[in-house]
Amino acid sequence: MSIFISIASYQDPLLTSTIFSAYLNAEKKDDLVFSICDQSDIGINIDGFDFANQIHYEHVDPQLSKGPCWARSRAQKFFSNEDYFLQIDSHTQFDINWDKIFKNRLNEISSQSKNDNYFEKPVITGYPRPFNIIDFDKGLFELDNRDKHTQVIAYRKDSLFSHGSFSRQIGIPTKHEGITHAILMAAGCIFTEGVFVNEIPYDPNYYFYGEELSMALRAFTNGYSFFHIPDMPLFHLYTDTGELPRKLHWDPEDDKKRAIKWNELDKRSLARLDALFAGNVEEPLNLGAKRSLEDYALISGIDLKNKKVLDREKATESSFLESLNWKISPLK
Repeated sequence: MSIFISIASYQDPLLTSTIFSAYLNAEKKDDLVFSICDQSDIGINIDGFDFANQIHYEHVDPQLSKGPCWARSRAQKFFSNEDYFLQIDSHTQFDINWDKIFKNRLNEISSQSKNDNYFEKPVITGYPRPFNIIDFDKGLFELDNRDKHTQVIAYRKDSLFSHGSFSRQIGIPTKHEGITHAILMAAGCIFTEGVFVNEIPYDPNYYFYGEELSMALRAFTNGYSFFHIPDMPLFHLYTDTGELPRKLHWDPEDDKKRAIKWNELDKRSLARLDALFAGNVEEPLNLGAKRSLEDYALISGIDLKNKKVLDREKATESSFLESLNWKISPLK
């Protein structure tokens, strides 16, 4: 059962480590298909990898880059109907048998579809636990796997509708030991069936703000449902270290060379999000027809169409999601 792994990378010295971590820690290495959009000054010699035939690699001059969503969209162009889809960031480490863990969890969730079609299109998502760099040259990393509980994603209390339709989101640790429903997605960890790529293709018109929220609502209204799992088998580098600095897309040195600056791309992205919820985005990048924004408001406490907070606790706390039986649709 093949897994298409999408990686968008920007000037990231950890990209090679991420690729090898995914490959070496997989139970079924031959089932992996990598698609990488590497926006960097110096590319990677993929031909030197033993598994180069499993990698689609595109090297892009950073000056030509239009941001993470643009890069993720390019990475998806190599999708060839693989069975599963995994999207990660380029500074990620993997647990042993991560592929088996994800597939077993997804099958566990989708098995509930015999009782309710809410579970027919499950997506596992969430913010991975952190890791630290011990010795970059030797490839030594410390994975923070102490907390086995489920972390949920909620809206940040201090930034609800801070920019039009956009609200920030945040990961909230819990003491919950099982699967939970989810109301938001993390772009750095999406695992689902491969058909997702065809049904919810990445919209390259977003920049940074609006990426995760637009993807979540497009997927939700097309019948996909989101879930968080305990003991996530991925680890993410959340902060740069002094010995291994990493440029971001809006780095002044890179941005000054571009015809369209990052802040203009960000403005367009926020306008795109407003247009999405107003029903003014073209197919297939628009909202779906299988569920409504009213359905989403019911489980999230957020009315995106009218930019209103209906239930602050649902929207910003973990308690509501923890209280639900994950085997029962929250729309009932």
